[in-house]
Amino acid sequence: MPVPSTLSLWDETAQEQDLHTPMKADVVTDVAIVGGGYTGLSTALHAAEQGLACCVLEARQIGFGGSGRNVGLLNAGLWLPPQDVRARLGSADGTRLVDILGEGPSYVMSLIERHQIRCELTRSGTIHAAHSPKGLKDLERRAGEWSRLGAPVRLLSRQETTEKIGSEAFYGGLLDARAGTLNPMGYVRGLARAAQAAGVRIHTGVAVTALVKQAGGWVLETAQGTVRAKSVILATNAYSDDLWPGLKQSFVPIHFFQVATEPLGERVARILPERQGIWDTGQIMFSLRRDAADRLIIGSMGSVIGGEKGLSERWAARQLARLFPDLGPVRFETAWHGRIAMTGDHLPRIHRLDEGLYTPIGYNGRGIAPGTVFGKAMADLLAGGREADLLMPVTDVRPETARGLKAGFYSAAFAANQVLRSL
Repeated sequence: MPVPSTLSLWDETAQEQDLHTPMKADVVTDVAIVGGGYTGLSTALHAAEQGLACCVLEARQIGFGGSGRNVGLLNAGLWLPPQDVRARLGSADGTRLVDILGEGPSYVMSLIERHQIRCELTRSGTIHAAHSPKGLKDLERRAGEWSRLGAPVRLLSRQETTEKIGSEAFYGGLLDARAGTLNPMGYVRGLARAAQAAGVRIHTGVAVTALVKQAGGWVLETAQGTVRAKSVILATNAYSDDLWPGLKQSFVPIHFFQVATEPLGERVARILPERQGIWDTGQIMFSLRRDAADRLIIGSMGSVIGGEKGLSERWAARQLARLFPDLGPVRFETAWHGRIAMTGDHLPRIHRLDEGLYTPIGYNGRGIAPGTVFGKAMADLLAGGREADLLMPVTDVRPETARGLKAGFYSAAFAANQVLRSL
């Protein structure tokens, strides 16, 4: 397994072309957006469609952060079950967020169809798989609430789960028919193409070094020139740096790694035959999916450790052998990891950093649909909407308690998990 020269498997296999557009002159615009991922490009696309001039500044390349390193599970809702979201946000705010994000995959699919984004979309759902009897109890609780809300979710028996996954390792599963899978880099590049076609200026390789508030708006300073804007959206999420003081201290950064096999053809015909993506109920969860070329992509919390025949590859081989004893030895093609912004209550945030300066942040591993929907919400706000109509209440930035200790603990625990499960 060579050290990858690209961000991820998706960077290599996406059908949508990458976009390289340097900045060669100063810019004056209505909205400046820092970050070329799901949130930033969704904000730009939707704002441009409402008549606002927009400029996206991406320090590296489109999808460089979590968007291009994602697992590619297009899930509904949040990591928390609906009843817990309401308990933490209150009935009215929690219900609104649950309802909107429950429709998130459908909205993403509508964008993919409208803009003909080539991202290997599947519509067969995703499966939350029970790794233990306790995990099955958690799924029963989730299924009961989603069913009460009228969502098309179904609790699978152990036998049904075995048939859909191709493994006898699970005690049951929760099938969500709203969900699907996609090539995450293909999707984010497609958003960039659609935004550019709507008139958005997108510049890559442009790092913002300072934000300066001036009468009537903001000045974004870069090595290539300045951008003057009435409003600014920081769409950097887990890849936030020191551009705005205290922002990166507002969440705990954790990593999620993935290892991809070479294309396996008929060898995987009985593994995820309907191509649902899965993740399990384990405290240190893992994910599994099968891509359009019949690779198996398996991942878990933590960073890639070692290169060819290193710890992460051994972990992946051991897990695939455990799940699919008849599969036999496999060769791995590449491995990568991305960063997730975790919050203490597992809820995202919309922060008003200053007048005309906002950031949606903290998706807790659910970037595709929430990033897209939150981006649309920010565009609606900047086009004349009210803060009160956003998906959730606007808050000030607050530091995450014991952030450094938590990040170090999680990193050590995830590395230990790889060691133990690779034996």
